[in-house]
Amino acid sequence: MPAHRAGDSSAPSVERVPTADGLSLAVDLYRCDAPRAVVLLLHGGGQSRHAWDLTAHRLYQRGYTVVAYDARGHGDSDWDPDGRYDMDRLGSDLLAVRTYAGTARPVAAIGASLGGLTILGTHLLAPPELWQAVVLVDVTPRMEMDGARRVVAFMSAHPEGFDSLESAADVIAAYNPHRPRPENLNGLRKVLQRREDGRWVWRWDPAFVTSNFQFLQGDPDEGAEDFDMMSASLLDGARQMSASTLLVRGLLSDMVSEETVKHFLTVVPHAQTVDVSGAGHMIAGDNNDAFSTAVVEFLDRTI
Repeated sequence: MPAHRAGDSSAPSVERVPTADGLSLAVDLYRCDAPRAVVLLLHGGGQSRHAWDLTAHRLYQRGYTVVAYDARGHGDSDWDPDGRYDMDRLGSDLLAVRTYAGTARPVAAIGASLGGLTILGTHLLAPPELWQAVVLVDVTPRMEMDGARRVVAFMSAHPEGFDSLESAADVIAAYNPHRPRPENLNGLRKVLQRREDGRWVWRWDPAFVTSNFQFLQGDPDEGAEDFDMMSASLLDGARQMSASTLLVRGLLSDMVSEETVKHFLTVVPHAQTVDVSGAGHMIAGDNNDAFSTAVVEFLDRTI
């Protein structure tokens, strides 16, 4: 990582990290002079590194160096020219960011939804000792299929985008009815981009869904076998976990239930859990104060 300059503010520097197959990932780096640890932040599918802005600042102010990055095909990172977004490539990208983070300090990984799946999958690619702490945000190896289908349906809808930011905000509000609709829509520019024809489209590669999660569309019975195969692979990754682990669940989530949490604890018995009220699947956006507090307290006592 580049050296920290005296007098730097809490605003991150924007860096690029090369992947093993020649792509480039966008990174926000909040660098402390003498950090407690380095924290990697992995966003959910269809999001960007900016989903972590508030949490990243909290961690930075607490004395952690923070690295938040856009997954391939998302935000300002490169799209894969061949539409390749399988878990092995996402895991390889995480390992590239892990190398970028260095070895001078302990490293923690925090992953929401897709980011959490990536962390689990990476445990099948590299030694678990790479991580001193792991936080899984509303994601477990065995998830509720109906919730997963709802997420994929949202990401697959509106391939031609929206005629205005207001229209996009209406769709997002319908998807997250428990979250107040923002009055200022400028934040949507971080997940939407304007085409030459004036329409606003998502800042992610549509091939991402078809590459990984096509089985979650259409007849659920036909996709059940592939869903179970994905869960089995993620469970294999979870069994390798040795780092201090925290599972954060949104009490309004339709993705992670009490049953899936109980099952996770049989696989990773050393894990701790915390529930966040007023939050659905996207916990950091629904109740960031409670979420960030839980994460900071966990890292403070485990690293």
